[in-house]
Amino acid sequence: MKAYLDLEAIGIVFPTARGPFRALQDINLKVNQGEFISLIGHSGCGKSTVLNIVAGLLDATEGLCLLKDKEVKGPGPDRAVVFQNHSLLPWLTVYQNVRLGVDKVMADKPKTERHDWVLHNLKLVHMEHAAEKRPGEISGGMKQRVGIARALAMQPDVLLMDEPFGALDALTRAHLQDSVMEIQAELGNTVLMITHDVDEAVLLSDRIVMMTNGPAATIGEILAVDLPRPRDRLQLAHEPRYHALRSQVLEFLYNRQMRPKEAA
Repeated sequence: MKAYLDLEAIGIVFPTARGPFRALQDINLKVNQGEFISLIGHSGCGKSTVLNIVAGLLDATEGLCLLKDKEVKGPGPDRAVVFQNHSLLPWLTVYQNVRLGVDKVMADKPKTERHDWVLHNLKLVHMEHAAEKRPGEISGGMKQRVGIARALAMQPDVLLMDEPFGALDALTRAHLQDSVMEIQAELGNTVLMITHDVDEAVLLSDRIVMMTNGPAATIGEILAVDLPRPRDRLQLAHEPRYHALRSQVLEFLYNRQMRPKEAA
């Protein structure tokens, strides 16, 4: 079977004042439809670069990025990105921020259908009650919920999330993680997420892609998270398998940190 999302021998080199800098080398990853994949690694290991290549925001120097057997060339509505910063337009209401994207990707649909679709996606993230508020009138966690709703409303083939909960307090982060698990279980969408949080990666993922340090960063290990779904964070706290998986990720990250830096 062909992969839904396929990264084949991806590499990228950036020109710098000191000469070419190789950020990524030989990235090979096959993602199945409906999988939740987390990318984890130390800062500067190229996680965001991988995500940006899939998003079409960067062109790989080598290799191919294929989505549904078609090469990714530039941004497109088949991929939606949720950034750490919500990036909402402050002069628009919550409803209007989501509607903006819907009007682009569903331009051929009746206005009533587009309206109902916006409300449906706001309901998915429990934000329908704040539809007429502006970003300045809601909390950081609520803004991020709207950002997720905006991405989901575009009906992307792949949802890309770049540390979407990194700027939130612990309690808000936990609530949003639970919401993302509920949404993914309901929609079965394919997710590629960057995180620095080991617990978050184990809780949310089907597989965790652990990246080596740069330069010339690559995939060091891929860990299958064989915990049954749905997952309850309180129950997992007493689950030996959860702690074993968590330890494997921590051991990888610790060993990479302790290893002498590779020559540039």
